[in-house]
Amino acid sequence: MLLFTGGIIIWCIAYQKSYSAWLILSILYSVVYMPTLALSNSMAFAHLEDQKRDFPMVRVWGTLGWIAASWVFPMIWLQTGLHLQWMPPFVVGDEVPQVTARLVDALKFSGLMSFGYAAFCLFLPTTPPKRDAREPLAFAKAFALFRWPSFTLLVVASLAVSVIHQIYFLQTAPFLSSLGIRDSDIGPVMTIGQFAEIAVMAILGRMLVSLGFRKIMVVGILAYFARYAVFGSSEMLPVWAVVSSQALHGFCYACFFAGSYIYVDRLAEEDVRHSAQTVYGIIILGGGPILGGWLSGWLQKACTSDVGVFNYSPFWYTCAVIGLVTAIVFGVFFRDQTAKEA
Repeated sequence: MLLFTGGIIIWCIAYQKSYSAWLILSILYSVVYMPTLALSNSMAFAHLEDQKRDFPMVRVWGTLGWIAASWVFPMIWLQTGLHLQWMPPFVVGDEVPQVTARLVDALKFSGLMSFGYAAFCLFLPTTPPKRDAREPLAFAKAFALFRWPSFTLLVVASLAVSVIHQIYFLQTAPFLSSLGIRDSDIGPVMTIGQFAEIAVMAILGRMLVSLGFRKIMVVGILAYFARYAVFGSSEMLPVWAVVSSQALHGFCYACFFAGSYIYVDRLAEEDVRHSAQTVYGIIILGGGPILGGWLSGWLQKACTSDVGVFNYSPFWYTCAVIGLVTAIVFGVFFRDQTAKEA
């Protein structure tokens, strides 16, 4: 129902001509769509025998979907005369006239995809609410996870990471455009991170078993620091080096966020695991993007000269510092408190 309703909303967004209507509908779509992420995680954890080993293999299909959307749509709808080249995205073509105007078709296509996913959900494994649940107010009980110092620190770190994670999606496209990457190539270029994410996801289960949650999540946070440090040094580096640094996104998301989802599921009691994923999701998918949007705007204003020139170097270096400080604090103070390993 959520996906079907979201499909209707996003289809309507494609026809809006005023900013206020677009903003209201976009917020409404976010409200409808965001719960599906926590629900998907909860369903996966409910049916997997070994979450550490198996969840990365489930989550990787979302990454494949991201790659498909970022490559197929631009190549089919935004470019003509495709040919190979040595630098990512490797397959390029000539941009169609008024390419940005045709991006509205992406919204219509997204609406159709949402209807398709809604129909697909009818064939998912039956996962009814537990009638013998010990806690009738599971959502309220999920907040009791804050009694665990590891969960509290994870939430604080996740909030900081989700802020700079949101800034990546807000500012990377115009940043790459400033380096000379064409608009129709930006989506495929950014999927380098998703290809790397697939590779990391493939070994994440074994990495968690051998290294533990703390080390793996620290690696993920440090990957944010490294990527933004490269972005900030773009004036001293060739374009191909900056583009190649997108591969660090694979460690960013897989090691930190996928590892965090698994940790929350292992820490929560069985009857509140879905609610725990929802509470955690509200923080990283709600609070983080809101703060990230504000910080992005404030930093951009601070890094723009009086003549309107946006200096990206201090902007990205600030994000790098946030990542580095978060990694140090998390690495020093986080202790794994999951039931099986406590």
